[in-house]
Amino acid sequence: MIRLGQYVPGNTIIHRLDPRVKILSVVAQSVLIFAATPVEIALISAFLAAVAGAARMTPARAAGALRPVAVFIAMIFLVHLLFTEGRPLLSLAPLPVLITQEGLIKGLYVTWQFTGLILAAAVLTRSTSPSELVAGIERLLRPLSAIGIPSQDLAVMIAMALRFMPMLLEEYDRLRMAQMARGADFTTGSLAQRTRAVHALAVPLLLSAFRRADELAVAMEARGYRRGPRTTLRELLFSERDLRAFAVIGILILTATVLRMTAS
Repeated sequence: MIRLGQYVPGNTIIHRLDPRVKILSVVAQSVLIFAATPVEIALISAFLAAVAGAARMTPARAAGALRPVAVFIAMIFLVHLLFTEGRPLLSLAPLPVLITQEGLIKGLYVTWQFTGLILAAAVLTRSTSPSELVAGIERLLRPLSAIGIPSQDLAVMIAMALRFMPMLLEEYDRLRMAQMARGADFTTGSLAQRTRAVHALAVPLLLSAFRRADELAVAMEARGYRRGPRTTLRELLFSERDLRAFAVIGILILTATVLRMTAS
């Protein structure tokens, strides 16, 4: 299963784009998603689906990217659904909870926002190798070096954080399967019993994360990694397809703006 943050080699048009184009595109999509009106939702959703298809991300792989945050998204939806005031749709008596029309609409909207952001990030990390991601972030942050902000160190930190996400998820699955083989049960029992079971899983996962971080630090030191400016194996250069990708993003932004002005 392809996980969030995992790079998958390929030769699609999305893979061949300059990493700076993909990073800026994700930023632009994020702004559009956060500011989207109901009229713009269909447009942005169709664009995300087209980009995911161009990157060869099937629905099953998209679901795999959403799986680690599915509980979080569900909780956000329920919070808006159950605690937003408005016109009542359903009463959950005897509980003091009332489902409203506004709560349902807002819950669906916020759920769509988070899903769109995660899918955009998944396409970026799936189609961009860690080294290209570091180079792209470093080049975009390079102007900050003029005010003393180490752009290359920030780029390495961001890339390592993204790289550790699929590794931790794989480690979680491995530990979970090992404990289930020893009789652990994470799905049945009282809330206290399931909490204790998750606690028994969280401790070795945390220790494993610290061990992997220590091994990475030793490996980087052994290879002579030092802070400061450094060269790259491949210099980033904009090509004609990158300019076309920028044009597509510009058309998306312009269309969303026109739709908003028309709706208002």
